[in-house]
Amino acid sequence: MSEAEIHDLTTKVVTIPLGERSYEIFIGSGLLSRISDFMPFDIGGSKIFIVTDDHVERYAQQIKHQFLGQGAGFCEIIVLPHGEKTKSYEFLSKLHHWMLGHNIHRNSVVVAVGGGVIGDLAGFAAATVLRGVPFVQIPTTLLSQVDSSVGGKTGINTEYGKNLVGSFYQPGVVVADVDVLNTLPRREVLAGYAEVVKYGLIGNIRFFEWLEENGRGVCDLIPEVVAEAVEVSCKAKAAIVQEDELESGRRALLNLGHTFGHALETAAGYDGRLLHGEGVSIGMVMAFELSENLGLCSRDDMIRVEDHLGAVGLMTSPMDISPALETSVDELITIMRRDKKAQDGQMTFILAETIGRAVIKKDVPEDLVRAVLTKFLVGGGQ
Repeated sequence: MSEAEIHDLTTKVVTIPLGERSYEIFIGSGLLSRISDFMPFDIGGSKIFIVTDDHVERYAQQIKHQFLGQGAGFCEIIVLPHGEKTKSYEFLSKLHHWMLGHNIHRNSVVVAVGGGVIGDLAGFAAATVLRGVPFVQIPTTLLSQVDSSVGGKTGINTEYGKNLVGSFYQPGVVVADVDVLNTLPRREVLAGYAEVVKYGLIGNIRFFEWLEENGRGVCDLIPEVVAEAVEVSCKAKAAIVQEDELESGRRALLNLGHTFGHALETAAGYDGRLLHGEGVSIGMVMAFELSENLGLCSRDDMIRVEDHLGAVGLMTSPMDISPALETSVDELITIMRRDKKAQDGQMTFILAETIGRAVIKKDVPEDLVRAVLTKFLVGGGQ
C-alpha cells in the first residue's frame, strides 16, 4: 500500500518526534484489517513474538494470520491472564523464557496487543531481552490508546508500589484502531476516559470544555468523536514527551491524580476492584481538593472537575470502591512516599492552578495531604 493510502483522510497520524527514535501513531477505524501496512519493518522473513491477554486473543490471532500471509518466517502468540497482577516479575520472567526458548534475536519484533498491562509488560520484556529488540504497540483499550502505549514508559508493579521497576523504551509504531473499543466493557471505557480528561486538565481548557459537551459521545464510542479525543490526547502527550522524554521535568505533569491514584491501587492489591483509570479519576479530584486547600485553584474548579467525572459514571472518591477499601491515611502516606516522583521521602504532587494549567509541587505540607486523605476516606469528598 502506498504512503498516500496509509495516510488517508480517515486515518489520523500523530508523530512522536524523538530524532532516531521518532515514530508514528496511526488512529482510525478498521486499521487492524490492514495492520501490515503500518509496520516499520519488513515482514517477509521476520521473526515476530505477539504478546496478548485472554480478553483480546482474537485480535492477536487476526494479526498473526496477516503477518504469516505476508511471509513472516516465524509468528507465535503468548496469551497471558488479563488484569493488573500480570504486570509482575513472574510474567516478565515467563516472557523472557518464552522468547529465549524460541531463539529470539535482535532483529526479531515484539508486538503488544492489549491494554496498558500488556503494553507495559511486553515493552519491558522487549527492552530487556538481548538488551533490547524492536517493539510495536497495538493498544486495544481507550486508556492505552490515549496514554500508556505512547511515550515509551514500560515496566511492572511490585508489592512496594505501581510501576516502580521499568525502563523508557520507545516503540517503533503505535496503531490505535478505535473499532476494537466496541468490545470493551463500559467500565473499561470509562477508566480510559479519565486519562482523556487529564489532558484537558493539565494544559488545554478548550479540550476540557469540548469534553464537557462531547464526553458522553467519547464514552459511547461514537467513532469520529472517540477518534478526535484519541488524536488530541496523543498530540498533547507527544508535545510533552518531545520536550522531556525521560521525565526529568515537565513530563511529570502527565501524572496529575496519579500519586493519589497509584497509592489507592497499591492499597487495593491490584485485585480488580479499582482499575487504573478509576484510581486516576479519584486521584484527580483529590489533587484538585489539595490544590484548592493550598490556594492554587478555586473551589468552583474542583467541583466542576468532580461533577464532570461523576456525570459520565466515573468514581470520584475512595468511598465509591466496592468492596470497600481497607486502608488508612498512614498506609497511603507510606505508599506515596515510595512514588517514583518522590525525592528523599518527600512527596511530589501534580496540582492545578486552574482547569487547563497544572504545576509540579515538591513542598506540600504533609498535614494538608493527610487532611485530604482523611476527608475522602471518611467523608467521601464534597
